[in-house]
Amino acid sequence: MAGERERLSEKAATAVSAADAQISISAVVVWEVAIKRRLGKLDAPGDLLDRLERAGIELLPITARQAEGLGTLPMHHRDPFDRLLIAQTDVDGLALVTADSDLNAYGIELVW
Repeated sequence: MAGERERLSEKAATAVSAADAQISISAVVVWEVAIKRRLGKLDAPGDLLDRLERAGIELLPITARQAEGLGTLPMHHRDPFDRLLIAQTDVDGLALVTADSDLNAYGIELVW
């Protein structure tokens, strides 16, 4: 994961590196990475989850309330993984670190 910081914008890197930053990685991200890795569309470590746990990263589960929140989202974006991340961000009052400016249409806090 050390090289991943190089792909973040300066603002995002500062936000996630802040001493008081509370970093969570959604189960959605782990799920999408596993699928894309299996399909050969992503070169990611097979032990990603173990690495995240060893790094002390909080793992954000998918809750029924978040899943229900999907039903209220307008169809600005069709990617099911992104839509669940949007619902998690909205329902839990989080900020989402992403370069996908299309997600601005949802009125959630984006960091990039």
